[in-house]
Amino acid sequence: MIKHIAKSLAAAALALAPFQLAAQDVAVRAETLHTMDGAAISDGIVVIRGGKIVSVGPAASTGVPEGMEVLTAKVATPGFVDARTVVGLAGYLNQFDDQDQLDTGAALQPQLRAIDGYNPDETLVDWVRSFGVTTIHTGHGPGTVVSGQTMVAKTWAKTADAAAIVPRAMIAANLGPSALDSDKGPGTRPKQMALLRAALTAAKGGDADAKPGTATKLDAQVWKDVLARRVPLMVTANRSQDIMSALRLKEEFGIDLVIDGGAESYRLLDQLREAGVTVILHPTMGRHYGDMENASFTTAATLREAGIPFALQSGYEAYVPKTRVILWEAGWAAANGLVPEHALASITIDAARAIGVGERVGSLSVGKDGDVVLFDGDPLEYTSHVTGVVIDGRVASREVR
Repeated sequence: MIKHIAKSLAAAALALAPFQLAAQDVAVRAETLHTMDGAAISDGIVVIRGGKIVSVGPAASTGVPEGMEVLTAKVATPGFVDARTVVGLAGYLNQFDDQDQLDTGAALQPQLRAIDGYNPDETLVDWVRSFGVTTIHTGHGPGTVVSGQTMVAKTWAKTADAAAIVPRAMIAANLGPSALDSDKGPGTRPKQMALLRAALTAAKGGDADAKPGTATKLDAQVWKDVLARRVPLMVTANRSQDIMSALRLKEEFGIDLVIDGGAESYRLLDQLREAGVTVILHPTMGRHYGDMENASFTTAATLREAGIPFALQSGYEAYVPKTRVILWEAGWAAANGLVPEHALASITIDAARAIGVGERVGSLSVGKDGDVVLFDGDPLEYTSHVTGVVIDGRVASREVR
């Protein structure tokens, strides 16, 4: 089974890999154009020049420069934004040498940079791009109290530096069972919180014991940046008790906090709203066991109704093929109470805002990156297919997926 999946993914990657992505001028015409910046446009056109959107509107009033290629579709949307993944660090083969999303050498490792582990040639990057994912928030996953940093990247580039649009997006922390270790520690939730509070307290006081060039010095600088609100702390927390611990940390130190996972977030609507935090919600179809045993298919709809900012994610899978597809997660959320337009928002504009890049991606608006996904039907219907993907004006895929 594993070999079959691996061969299928490899074959798809070869067929979909964007070897020629030089052109940055293209137009897309769709019977229905979801801009995510207002109402959908019937018979709409988006024109991209130099990789940026220069005009959007009805075909009757939106001109296309002579000689520019025009791609056509039944439906078109902005490029999808995966608000939390480990794609590019976690490889699809699930072998030791392609798993860079977690180092268990220490409980706190905020100095580990996602960009140093990101592999733009990883098959899974090609795989998710073929389903319309043009921007990913990827990096270190759960497993230690602080596993490292995250980055925001485009899925077309062939070097990590070219892919990265935010080299350091967030610091990934984890509370609950995924970061408990009875042998090496911490073995309890109070110890997890004590480690985080101690690190922030030391950085707040100056960290006088740190020596130049040491990991301790690197750690201290990261924590100082968190305290100065130059970078958010993203805490993976699913149980309500762990979410509340994260909220107490935010209140105590005045830091920017993002909740990742949030399986029991529906139990804490008032507290989340009062704290003003964003929830990067677990995949709708995530397995309901362990600290996600109380997860619900309807949580996305509940958060939206409560006015709490959220986005959907593909998350991180322990087994091959190591990732989910956010389009399918959004479709399942739409089947469980989330209005379809809001489901699309959860993987486009709302996801872009959740990871701090809403001014650049997430909607088809003049001045934003030319990222577009083409479909032969309703994007949230299982029977529809992606028929093309455009990233920064480059046609990254023409395959039917």
